[in-house]
Amino acid sequence: MNLCRTTNTLIRPVLRVLDWLAPWVDLLVRLWVANVFFKSGLLKLDSWWKTLVQFERDFHVPLLPPEAAAYLGTGIELTMPVLLALGLGARLAAFVLFVFNIVAVISFPEIGGTGLQLHQLWGILLLVVLTRGPGRISIDHYIAGRCK
Repeated sequence: MNLCRTTNTLIRPVLRVLDWLAPWVDLLVRLWVANVFFKSGLLKLDSWWKTLVQFERDFHVPLLPPEAAAYLGTGIELTMPVLLALGLGARLAAFVLFVFNIVAVISFPEIGGTGLQLHQLWGILLLVVLTRGPGRISIDHYIAGRCK
C-alpha cells in the first residue's frame, strides 16, 4: 500500500503538468499542420500557370478535370487550414484536409520515400484533431462553453 501512495505522490505533479500542456500541444498540432497545407496553397497561387500544368501532367485527381482539381485543391489548401488554426469548425476542416491528403497521395503516385512519410505524419496529426477535437484553445471550445 505504501508503494502505491509513493507512486501516486510522484506521478500526480507530472500528470498536472501534462494536463496543463495538453491544450498547448493541441494548438501546436493544429498550427503546424495548417501551416503545411496553407503554404502549399500559397505556392500554387503564386505560380498559377505552373499549378495548372502540374495538374494536367503530374497530378491525376480522380473524377475531376485538371483545371477544376487545381481550383478546388488550391481553395481547400487556402481555407481549411485557416479554420483549423483558429479551431473554428476544426473537426470538419481536419476531415476535409485528411481526405485531401489521401487524394494527394493517390493523385501523385511518384510521391514515395520522405514525401509519403510526411503525408502519413500529416494524416495522423489530422486524425488526432478529428478524434480529440481542437482542444481548449479554440473558437469551437469557446462556442461550446457559451452554448451550455
